[in-house]
Amino acid sequence: MSGNTNYRHKRQQIFIYNVNVIMKGGNFMSIITWLIIAAVLIVLEIITVSLTSIWFAVGAFAAALVTTATDNLIIQLTIFIVLSIIFWIFTRPIAMKYLNLGRLKTNVESLVGQQAIVTETINNIEAKGHAKVNGLEWTARTEGNTIINEGAIVVIKDVSGVKLIVETIPQQ
Repeated sequence: MSGNTNYRHKRQQIFIYNVNVIMKGGNFMSIITWLIIAAVLIVLEIITVSLTSIWFAVGAFAAALVTTATDNLIIQLTIFIVLSIIFWIFTRPIAMKYLNLGRLKTNVESLVGQQAIVTETINNIEAKGHAKVNGLEWTARTEGNTIINEGAIVVIKDVSGVKLIVETIPQQ
């Protein structure tokens, strides 16, 4: 029995030592506060799925770690802000690139790059012109003041509101 009591006593000493190490130079409530902030930011990220608040959650975890070494709030806030912004600027674009791989263009986005046929001469100065794509007729304009005659085949460069922005297909 004394061996079991000895073991339990050593475990309690190790636990107390670890708690003291965590609190050494830092404030236990500050650590809890930073962890709560990180948890709230993670929940916000789960709700919005915008890959914005997750980087600030990482900063909050870093600030919680720094709190174990110092209770200086300025240092904690600096670590939180600097690391959050660094992670947001440098890792978000990479994450977005990999998360949007399977994203399909829908509706108006899918028109860009397609060909259309001009059904009414496009003249920006006179604010005239229509083109037909996928069986639907759209108001059409060019980026410059180029006039494109009826019957020409054009490529859609952009969609601005309810207008197609088109250009002639370069002859090869």
